[in-house]
Amino acid sequence: MNIDKTVIKETKYVASFVLILSVLMQAIFLILSAFDIVKWDYTIPLGNLYGAALAIGNFFAMAFYVARAVSKEEKDAKQMVKASQSLRFVALLLLAAVGAMLPCFNVFTVVIPLVFPTIAAFLSQLRNKKK
Repeated sequence: MNIDKTVIKETKYVASFVLILSVLMQAIFLILSAFDIVKWDYTIPLGNLYGAALAIGNFFAMAFYVARAVSKEEKDAKQMVKASQSLRFVALLLLAAVGAMLPCFNVFTVVIPLVFPTIAAFLSQLRNKKK
């Protein structure tokens, strides 16, 4: 299995944003716990790690299959991307649900990092438009 260099580069970019936004989220949870809005415990960072891993893994899988689809015929490429999207969505939904149900993870810190790659992609587009 040969992984395209662009897939690795973009996954590193998204992973760095997920890390930065995860640290920001942890800071917000710490501030909220200082005001007794939430109770800080081990479930918050563990949920964040789990959610971040899901988000990065999902992005990597998406980039990997899109890169593989580029070498296919248009019809086959569309079918491959669509199948990948469906499988990733179901897998992500199931894994996030499992994480949300386990008592060792905070539900919010499992789910919130799943939107971090979208934020990273949006910021990447803004950065590329300025060039």
